[in-house]
Amino acid sequence: MKKALSILSASVLSISLLAACTPAAPATTAGGTTPGTTPSTTTAAAGEVTYAVLLKNQSSDFWVKMKQGVEAKAKELNVKVDILAAQSEEDTEGQLKILESLVNGGYAAIGVAPLSPVNLIPAVVSANQKGIYVMNIDEKLDMAQLKAQGGAVIGFATTDNVAVGKKGAEFINGKIEKGSKVAIIEGKAGNTSGEARKQGATEAFTAAGMTIVGSLPGDWDRQKALDVAASYIQQNADLKAIYCANDTMALGALQAVINANKLGSILVVGTDGDTEAVKSVEDGQLAATIAQDPAMIGAKSLEEMVNAVKNKITVDPNAEPKLIPIDSLVISK
Repeated sequence: MKKALSILSASVLSISLLAACTPAAPATTAGGTTPGTTPSTTTAAAGEVTYAVLLKNQSSDFWVKMKQGVEAKAKELNVKVDILAAQSEEDTEGQLKILESLVNGGYAAIGVAPLSPVNLIPAVVSANQKGIYVMNIDEKLDMAQLKAQGGAVIGFATTDNVAVGKKGAEFINGKIEKGSKVAIIEGKAGNTSGEARKQGATEAFTAAGMTIVGSLPGDWDRQKALDVAASYIQQNADLKAIYCANDTMALGALQAVINANKLGSILVVGTDGDTEAVKSVEDGQLAATIAQDPAMIGAKSLEEMVNAVKNKITVDPNAEPKLIPIDSLVISK
């Protein structure tokens, strides 16, 4: 369960185009197109090597930091990249339409952070057929389905999310007695990164002899996480800690703890290292957040794309894509 450049202008260009929708926030488009036009207007200039990156959204701190990491690397490498995002993490069809437009836009390589393991597969396959390199970012594509359709990616850049969940649970384990009651608030059911974090936390809690009273999805949503946490607290008077698969949900769970007048007696640990969560840790409310490095994930992804184009690499659909792991760290008081 999250953060470019024209050689002539030396300025960062970014796009947040949504199929048939006005974007949630203003964006500068590649070629000066009016923001709010459909993705089909997004094209690379003739003869210019241009890259594109399609993110999950641009409303959360994690993805803002990833965008900034891509922009910084583009400036360093002196390349042009257009950065787009879906309207929300529910907008799987909209994200697919954006990628379909990019595939027809003349890009040399495209980085994708899919909203689900399968929603972008048809367009990834189309990109491969046009000779466009595709880089998988953060959320892993379903490689079995991609392979079955003849598609492939040059690599997969992500945080080790099992390790992230494990770090969160181990931090909690070090603060409470063995056998204590703990709970997990997962991301969206079936989401690869969320499931991995849940796995890591579950394994760490179990190994330490903790009692897991529940593990339920919060769908990356603050209010849903508040409701789930409130239920955990109501049903378990002696609950000692809650691990959340992202910081948005952790802040919701924290509010449930505050509402129950149990701040200090129930630890809440989040994930991502979002600005608001880090401030909460500093203020002595959230116990910790497991910080990913989305800027580095974005930077490494663009670097792989540029290298693939420069070296004209061959991608084997039958081979497991190159894994580019980005480490995480614990931020606590």
